[in-house]
Amino acid sequence: MLQVLAPMATGSSASKAGAASVSGLVLVVVAFVLLDAASVSHAQLQVGFYVGKCKGTDVEAVIRGVVQARFKQDPSILPALLRMQFHDCFVRGCDASILLDGQSSEKNAGANASVRGYELIDEIKAALEKACAGVVSCADIIVAATRDAVVLGGGTRYDVQTGRRDGLRSSVNDVNLPGPSIPISNAIGFFNAKKISTEDMVLLLGGHTVGITHCLFISGRLWNFNGSGGPDPSMDPALVRSLRVTCPQNGDGDNNPVNLDQNATSANVVDNSFFKQIMAKRGVLQIDQRLADDGQTRSTVAGLAAGKLDFGKRFGGAMVRMGAIEVLTGSQGEVRKSCRAVNKRSVEATLEEIVDGLLAAQ
Repeated sequence: MLQVLAPMATGSSASKAGAASVSGLVLVVVAFVLLDAASVSHAQLQVGFYVGKCKGTDVEAVIRGVVQARFKQDPSILPALLRMQFHDCFVRGCDASILLDGQSSEKNAGANASVRGYELIDEIKAALEKACAGVVSCADIIVAATRDAVVLGGGTRYDVQTGRRDGLRSSVNDVNLPGPSIPISNAIGFFNAKKISTEDMVLLLGGHTVGITHCLFISGRLWNFNGSGGPDPSMDPALVRSLRVTCPQNGDGDNNPVNLDQNATSANVVDNSFFKQIMAKRGVLQIDQRLADDGQTRSTVAGLAAGKLDFGKRFGGAMVRMGAIEVLTGSQGEVRKSCRAVNKRSVEATLEEIVDGLLAAQ
């Protein structure tokens, strides 16, 4: 909600009426701009946006250093950051809205309950604010940190575009992300609506080459698939037997972790092993297995599994394109001082400055 500022006091009733009229007009204009800004992209992202803008500090080197230190202690920060970027970009665009605190913010949506890594973003932001306050956006930090984690996890390096600004809104009501059993046609529609191609959808879901799920989300496939009393017939019987040990039918193991890439030697490596596994009917999540089985995506999966399509290079390209979804650039949004809160003056200062400017022009 925007806070309406009282018209500025003037020396005559006519001036007051004019100020009120201008203020009303400004409220409409600013409300439209601020609430709809996330749907506009000015395509001003570029590689090396921060070169020469941080008092001699190499912004991407700072981000990389913090990520390296964290990855050394906890390699699972890689899938955490992949998940964070996906969940940020596919809600209001890549505007760091997922980082904002608040009782009704995106963080409190059920789909975001397992998102983590916020403290790493805070650490990077603090280091950059110390080097050059108010220059580097939280949205860019997410994208660059994720890229660095991908490289540390064995993935192919890709150049990130920067120049994003941070959004001013975060609402639990905006979170509408696809679930793990969504049909492929519906998933394609979801991604295409964000101007992400079907091939890029397959590549981005290939991020499941690292990370885990929990038994709670797959037990239905193991014990009573669609009320059949048996397992999902699309799942390799040997995998069913193995996962039933980890995920007992009584639900006692609902929180037990399960690797998304069932190749134990590469479950934490960014490679094409995930695609080989789902081609062998060893997909853990239903959406993953459907990628290999559905006619709309099977050929892409087969090409990636066989190495005919270079997953590392293509994955980087897909990440770049996802990072350009509905970005704020130029004068849109802001560069937050803290990634957890909008700057104190954002809405009020914008209204005051525009009102002052219009009144001065009369």
